[in-house]
Amino acid sequence: MGTLIVLRHAKAVEGIGMIDIDRPLNGRGRRDAAATGDWLRETGLVPDRVLCSTAQRTRETLAGLALDVPADFEARLYGAEAEDVLAVVRETADEVGTLLIIGHNPAFHEVVHDLTGEAPAAFPTCALAVIDLPGGWAEAWPGAGSLTTVRTPKG
Repeated sequence: MGTLIVLRHAKAVEGIGMIDIDRPLNGRGRRDAAATGDWLRETGLVPDRVLCSTAQRTRETLAGLALDVPADFEARLYGAEAEDVLAVVRETADEVGTLLIIGHNPAFHEVVHDLTGEAPAAFPTCALAVIDLPGGWAEAWPGAGSLTTVRTPKG
């Protein structure tokens, strides 16, 4: 069994004139990331491993969480489709009990829906979903999981 935490990056600057992958977090994004890290620790959902998109805003979201856990920066999560994200999740080692993935919409919202058959109407910046995968990582296919928690920065 695995617990997957799907986290959309925190709020980034608008980025007019910037290359998308280089957009940093804004002030609200930094505050939301820190609050999300606090929430993960308070609820006992500190992951065993993190897979994070290579975009600046996802890297800064990870840093803002202030989690002392191993993290890998995965280029395939930037600009990914939902099925690509699930393919990355299926590669996770069996010894990882809780995996946190940090990336982008619309794929991350779709991953929540595809895995569980349900999802919130919106998945704003710094939203997270906790999904139980009874079959483990290799079985992270549509319909394989159950949604246990949805958290957004505004409650």
